[in-house]
Amino acid sequence: MDNNADSVVLRDEEGKDIEFNIITKLDIKDNEYIIVCPKYENVDEAIALKIDKDSEGKDILMTIEDEEEFDMVSEAYEILFAEDSSY
Repeated sequence: MDNNADSVVLRDEEGKDIEFNIITKLDIKDNEYIIVCPKYENVDEAIALKIDKDSEGKDILMTIEDEEEFDMVSEAYEILFAEDSSY
């Protein structure tokens, strides 16, 4: 995924396109993840997505189904956020 991207458009369950701001990109154990939040909605929660490749080698975003993997990404994000807030 382009490291300079600042937003991404995702389609919800109803087929509606929603633009998300990319908060950060994380590289953990040879995997890439992004943390996003809706661009035009006032919410306090972020969403963690795994960057994977499709059969053609193009980036695709996947929800993180594995609880241990999700916890690992959440912990990395919390550590990064704690470091950023110390300035």
